[in-house]
Amino acid sequence: MQAAELFEQQIKPSEVARRLRVSVKSAYQWHQVWRDDGVQALASRGPSGSRCRLSPRCLEKLAAYLEQGPAAHGWVEDQVWTASRVATLIGRKFHVTYSVSGATRLMHRIGFTPQVPARRVAERDEQAVTTWKEATWAEVKGRGRPAGATSASRTKPGSPAGRPGDGPGADAE
Repeated sequence: MQAAELFEQQIKPSEVARRLRVSVKSAYQWHQVWRDDGVQALASRGPSGSRCRLSPRCLEKLAAYLEQGPAAHGWVEDQVWTASRVATLIGRKFHVTYSVSGATRLMHRIGFTPQVPARRVAERDEQAVTTWKEATWAEVKGRGRPAGATSASRTKPGSPAGRPGDGPGADAE
């Protein structure tokens, strides 16, 4: 609507784009729509995308289920709501299918964030990991690059000594 006001003041689309911090292409498209169909054609049509498949009442119920925690719904191994679990819960309780990414967006919408459980192998031997890090990794890792002048060029060394005396930067010391 701000763009329409500016167009009515005979301001060019490129200037409208600069003032409103939008792309020039968008400003020219708005100008075309404004010129052909008027100000009302620029009115917002609301958010794009598909509508939520759960009613506001169902969203309230879902929030209450999430507040109860995963154990109340059969996940007793840990107390994290992953997006996958929430998608499963929505299917069980509301008979509506949600993808994992859709469940993530829905969780954000009602004020929750999915959690990612720490993935550790049950048979992990912490003592063996510590020993390997201290002994084997230090040996495998190596010392790294030597300290000193380096260059990204494969053909020229990164040394100021290689520069000609009368070249650029020769008097800067």
